[in-house]
Amino acid sequence: MTEYQTITLDIVDDVAILRLDRPEKMNALNTQMRAEITDAVGRAGRQARVLVLTGNGKCFCSGQDLSDSGTAANMDLERVLRDEYEPMLRAIGDCPVPTISAVNGAAAGAGANLALAADVVIASESAYFLQAFTRIGLIPDAGGTYWLPRQMGAAKAMGAALFAEPVSARQASEWGMIWEAVPEEGFADHWQARAAHLAKGPTVAYRQLKEAICSSWANDYNAQLDLEARLQGVCGTTRDFKEGVVAFLEKRPAKYEGR
Repeated sequence: MTEYQTITLDIVDDVAILRLDRPEKMNALNTQMRAEITDAVGRAGRQARVLVLTGNGKCFCSGQDLSDSGTAANMDLERVLRDEYEPMLRAIGDCPVPTISAVNGAAAGAGANLALAADVVIASESAYFLQAFTRIGLIPDAGGTYWLPRQMGAAKAMGAALFAEPVSARQASEWGMIWEAVPEEGFADHWQARAAHLAKGPTVAYRQLKEAICSSWANDYNAQLDLEARLQGVCGTTRDFKEGVVAFLEKRPAKYEGR
């Protein structure tokens, strides 16, 4: 098994839990961490039925490690984004199983947008999201300019980016930025139960569902109807669909195999 230095990856009962593991640096993203996340996400997609990203310590992720590779002001930011961030973010977006961000604390800068790249974001009520980029003369990156207006609308996205003010987990939930904000007490139990639910679900259907929703941004209505029909045809050939129908008729919980 691959040994990681900046993250941990545990796979138990078809649930892969990827923990950012630089708590002394507030789980800031450096070159090694980005490469390890990319690798671990690929492994999780092959070996598990759901992937959870969370942070060790009190912080989810504070964003780019500004002490990484010498002086931050001299970094080739375009190269770093293209060569290091984009493979990581694409790995999450292309992951064939459902992905959850369990945001246990502050998610700032690229760390906020790493969280938003997951299919579902569950945050502790003590957490917050901060588009900190304009504080150092930058624009939101790591997918922020894509996700923010789609998740909470142009007006809220523009304000969050321009003013670089923290958005609380509760606000994020109310604005549609994340799926839910839950009390800090019992937070871990809650996201673990959510992950366990997805790990026991119809994995192929989840995969087609992800493709359908993500493709909808670029499709008109007719193209989306065509895509739905094609993907539903795939689902209709699975063992899980047959099991779901039989379980419904027999009035019992379905036992999905993920195929």
